[in-house]
Amino acid sequence: MATSPHIRPDLQDVPSYRAGRRAAVDQPGRTYSLASNETIYGPLPGVAEAAATELEQPHRYPDAGVTALVQALADRCNVGPDWIATGTGSVAICQQAIVATCNPGDEVVFAWRSFEAYPIITKLGGAQAVPVPLRPDGTHDLSAMAAAITDRTRVVFLCSPNNPTGPIIASAQLDEFLESVPASVLVVLDEAYYEFALASVADPAELPDGVQLARERINVMALRTFSKAYGLAGLRVGYAVANPALTQALRKAALPFGVSAVAQATALASLQQEQEMRARVSETVRERDRVVEVVKAAGWEIPMPYGNYYWLGLGEQALDFAASCEAAGVTVRAFPGEGVRVSIGEGAANDRVLTVLARDFSR
Repeated sequence: MATSPHIRPDLQDVPSYRAGRRAAVDQPGRTYSLASNETIYGPLPGVAEAAATELEQPHRYPDAGVTALVQALADRCNVGPDWIATGTGSVAICQQAIVATCNPGDEVVFAWRSFEAYPIITKLGGAQAVPVPLRPDGTHDLSAMAAAITDRTRVVFLCSPNNPTGPIIASAQLDEFLESVPASVLVVLDEAYYEFALASVADPAELPDGVQLARERINVMALRTFSKAYGLAGLRVGYAVANPALTQALRKAALPFGVSAVAQATALASLQQEQEMRARVSETVRERDRVVEVVKAAGWEIPMPYGNYYWLGLGEQALDFAASCEAAGVTVRAFPGEGVRVSIGEGAANDRVLTVLARDFSR
């Protein structure tokens, strides 16, 4: 009788991560992808050249300690290099955090809906997911999240701006929440869209700075990424800022040589182009605000977006809207029965989505 290798029985209960779809290549005319919160810009100046230089020696292993990039990030964040841990995107560091802190049956608290990877990596780590529903306005219900913490809670994920709904967690609210969290519970502040949020607030004091909070609180970890504002989504570089005891644990839980030599070189080159990155972010925020103004003028009430995307609470119409957009040559990210996240892309792409919304789904 034929047999096969043993596979964890509980793996069938773990959902697969669903990436944003690309438009069909055989579709006539120009197509656009607004499904993955990618920047529309190419690499920052000097980044392609840094990649090309590194590709001259692909037979060499990357620097396992990511030494140059870690030092540059430490200087940027005003911490020692032992306060920095890197990974293949900030999502990998989320998983490292669970591996480093959770035993089977321990609990991980997060808002829902939020970043799709949280329940997946929680279950893969053998922990128990504790999702806490968002408020109707798409914001974290921090009081309910605090109440959900038990003596089995090891990690709390906070996504600000929240993906996919868009709002931030205000500084005063976050400070109050952190005061209620036991020091033994790791609070991961996932700031993948931090640069867009910073360009969106009238007063920077409104926006929590995870790096500053990590310096002040032993149980806070800030996550940042090069995937979004820096435009390196295809190269997978993220980093954490936290107390050295935490970053040491993250490094132990990391895949060896995970951050490639090309990724390290391009991230380092990207850090030298802060002014250009900020200019691109500002332009994206201006276009987002234009689009949101049109959506609201059409009668839609949507959560205040602080990232490079916005949320349409279409409920049962979510899949129909995504299909109509795809027929118009644009892919968006539908969450069946809940809503649609639309990334900010080229003006022509954004206008196609607005046309579909006004034509077929008017208020």
